[in-house]
Amino acid sequence: MSTLSTSATTAPPAAAPTTTNAAYGEWDSPISGAVVASGSRSLASPWMVGETIYWLESRAAEGGRMTLLRQHQQQIEELTPAPLNVRSRVHEYGGGAVAADASGVVFSNFSDNQLYRITDGNAPVCISDGDKALRYADFQFDPARQRVLCVAEDHRQSSLRPDNFLCAVALDGSAQRQVLHQGYDFYAAPRLSPDGQQLAWLCWNHPNMPWQGTELWLADMAADGSLQNARCIAGSSTEAICQPCWAPSGQLYFVSDRSDWWNIYRYLPLAAHGHHAECIYQRAAEFGGPMWSFDQPMLGFASANDLLCIYIEQATCHLAHIDTGNCKLREIACPYPDLQALRVSGSQVLLLAGAPDRASALISINWHTGALNVLASSIDQLPAADYLSRPQTISYPGNGRTAHAFYYAPHNTRYQAPAGSLPPLIVIGHGGPTGMANQSFKMAIQYWTSRGFAMLDVNYGGSSGFGRAYRDSLKGEWGVVDVEDCANGARHLVAQGLVDADRLIIRGGSAGGFTTLMALMFHDVFKTGACYYGVSDLNSLDQDSHKFESHYNQYLIAPPPHNQALYQQRSPCHHTDKLRCPVIFFQGLDDKVVPPSQSETMVSAMRQRGVPVAYLPLAGEGHGFRQAANIARTLEAELYFYCKVLHLALPAGVAPVEIDNLA
Repeated sequence: MSTLSTSATTAPPAAAPTTTNAAYGEWDSPISGAVVASGSRSLASPWMVGETIYWLESRAAEGGRMTLLRQHQQQIEELTPAPLNVRSRVHEYGGGAVAADASGVVFSNFSDNQLYRITDGNAPVCISDGDKALRYADFQFDPARQRVLCVAEDHRQSSLRPDNFLCAVALDGSAQRQVLHQGYDFYAAPRLSPDGQQLAWLCWNHPNMPWQGTELWLADMAADGSLQNARCIAGSSTEAICQPCWAPSGQLYFVSDRSDWWNIYRYLPLAAHGHHAECIYQRAAEFGGPMWSFDQPMLGFASANDLLCIYIEQATCHLAHIDTGNCKLREIACPYPDLQALRVSGSQVLLLAGAPDRASALISINWHTGALNVLASSIDQLPAADYLSRPQTISYPGNGRTAHAFYYAPHNTRYQAPAGSLPPLIVIGHGGPTGMANQSFKMAIQYWTSRGFAMLDVNYGGSSGFGRAYRDSLKGEWGVVDVEDCANGARHLVAQGLVDADRLIIRGGSAGGFTTLMALMFHDVFKTGACYYGVSDLNSLDQDSHKFESHYNQYLIAPPPHNQALYQQRSPCHHTDKLRCPVIFFQGLDDKVVPPSQSETMVSAMRQRGVPVAYLPLAGEGHGFRQAANIARTLEAELYFYCKVLHLALPAGVAPVEIDNLA
């Protein structure tokens, strides 16, 4: 293990370079598309069993394959060699694809959707029944009954509208499966009490997404392993519950946004009145987050009264200890402002962590002493600080509310722009749209800032991390509030004299792609943009989208029958005549969330109308790009496109992309 220093883990500065005078956007940079693609490994799903650590690591050179690593006695070994790919597709976004305890590991394999088990360093053994139409995620060991509890998704009757349920799968390889609870559209977070006698879980129904309304259920375990006396103990269609967590004492804790903030509550069964919950620590902060994927714990117990937690204020994460006896919170010093996937074992807290000036990492912290160790890093070595820009937190007004963002100024000490000139600005609209821009180091952002572009990563209204009222500001206003906040962010920087008003760019993926198209159509702020697998037809999104998001537009736009007029107003495919500036589109041909037809409709219309447009369809890619060659290709194609349409000198070695209708 290496001990983290508080200094940035970047390469040493280069020897006193000669400064070159060159226009913003025309600087050369060592951070190429290939560096972005191959230099970073995503880390996920950490587990800690005693002193043994497990985690997932992506392999971009292998098409984004996720592999399981184990560190024991300071030795690291790979447990799932190719072609095994540790991913789940439950709810399409997956997560929760692995779990570990003293008996070994269980995981979901992406190619066949089967459950596998690893024990005592042996090769993985399939323990499910071989039916590829059944998917599994969010595992919880039930050692007394020699089985694993999980969320299952059955695609045998319908691929678009599968059935979801809680089930148990035997660990002995017999492939025995027992359905535990069904009847709700969605399930998550099956959590077994320390004595193995009760099971808590989350469930919800359409049209809700889990950050709008969920229910927390509790049931007793019968002698045959089935559930009995199942009852809802918290939550509703308007209260979002998340993060159920058992204390070693057998007391159940959870996070609720009933106060408009995701705060921590303790469940109190009362003989006379059924049940009750008390808030153990009230704060205008988020101790939970939107469940886009499974198993992203933000709470964990070290002992009966020692609760470790992550909370978020203004899109910045903090690590803390709460004494549940006196309900007092103590901050734990941590140099990382982005924290995820907390696990606790004794004095150690295991976390995925990100910061502006160091690579994202798997870290452990002694919550008593604050001693911090880096166990794994997403990047072996960052580029020299000469080429790196640090984010500045900004807030700005517009349309009666305040929006939030992270601003990155251009930075490359080898270059100096001509006096009086201003840089082009790229505004990023994140996906979700209930996502959150954070301060973690992103090589892709440095790709642009080291070339002389400014960047604005926007937490528009609807983003998580700012309370329910801020999230709900997007209710019925998707394509309005998000667009206005991105446009107002660009205007704010122009007014501050920081960026060039004639070279404003907007880019985004998925929901951010929708925001990009709407901003280019209905505002005259931006001159060009890039749309990554973006939504352009809201009706088609409803018809084609997977089950998890198939009713999301009822919240974002309106429920039927009131939605049709708004769908017409806000679907970019119906307003292609308003798209008069150049756009480049990127689309995975295997995308099940936003099918290729959505991008192809927009591209065809722009070609016919004579508007400059470029289109890169990518075989073998889904909703988000995983293959190293494609990650590099899309970044360089985007740079080539901006240089051409904004009349910037093209850096050497950037491969061209075909642009239709470019004079």
